Amino acid sequence: MKVALFGAGRIGKVHAASIKTDPRSELVAVTDVMIEAAQALAQEHGIAVRSPEEILADPSIDAILIASSTNTHADLIEVGAKAGKAVFCEKPIDLDLKRALEIGRIAKTHDKPMMMGFNRRFDPNFAAVKAALDAGEVGKGELLAVTSYDPAPPPVSYIKVSGGLYRDMMIHDFDICAFLFGMPKMVMAHGSCLVDPEIGAAGDIDTAVVVLTYADGRIATIRNSRRAPYGYDQRVELLGSEGTLEARNEVENTVVKSTAAGTVSAKPVFFFLERYMRAYAIEWRAFVDACVEGKPVPATVQDGVNALALAEAANQSFREGRPIEVTSEMTGV
Repeated sequence: MKVALFGAGRIGKVHAASIKTDPRSELVAVTDVMIEAAQALAQEHGIAVRSPEEILADPSIDAILIASSTNTHADLIEVGAKAGKAVFCEKPIDLDLKRALEIGRIAKTHDKPMMMGFNRRFDPNFAAVKAALDAGEVGKGELLAVTSYDPAPPPVSYIKVSGGLYRDMMIHDFDICAFLFGMPKMVMAHGSCLVDPEIGAAGDIDTAVVVLTYADGRIATIRNSRRAPYGYDQRVELLGSEGTLEARNEVENTVVKSTAAGTVSAKPVFFFLERYMRAYAIEWRAFVDACVEGKPVPATVQDGVNALALAEAANQSFREGRPIEVTSEMTGV
């Protein structure tokens, strides 16, 4: 399966490495508006730098992986589908829900796999929670808590074009809640700017809590912060009718020192590349499974629409200070 990569930045480099982990896929080309970045990645992997038009017109290229800037995602998904390619796209589909819904309608008519890059679904820890829940090991899930703290905020220049915390950072957590509990009925969002006043000046928040309420009474909470000085804090805790499931942080090492002075253990790994590299490789294998073996796509375009709809509901809730109902008009289903 021959693959072309759109985007040679940080996440593009991660995906380039993931493609090489599966012997069924071969990275053959890269394109990026930053030609120097594309040339450096091409040299590293021994591939060609080509224009988007050349990639889309080449019938020997089976799939495209979209890891370019967010504002290009929807258009590239659309032209990739028209070119008859299998499509893998990093989250989000777009920052505009209406545009995402348009892409969702296109996906329903496309006969090749189309998959969204929600890598946390493929983290072995979170996947084990999902498997145990589905197997009924803790009874019926009743209460879900998702914690996601970054070690430090991104540059304000990034914040200004990110779409805001709910659509940029928390969208992963919305997807995890949907992955584990399905889609909620109501969204209530709270947020503050406590980490960096420049983030507030840019019109965003850096600290947030969202409560998702389900039609059957289940509740999920999400906590986000742009600052956790001790490392990349990524946890899930699920209370069921017969027990709990917990996915803890991955730490720098597993050594625990206990003395008369107390007990000390290592900090969480510092950032997402260390935390989720395995997940990216597993995610890519799942996409290849769909393309080569016809297996179901485990993170669909509809999943991308759903997560963006929850982010949009959170933005509205935060602005208006009230719960927002999640409707079929918001998700397209």
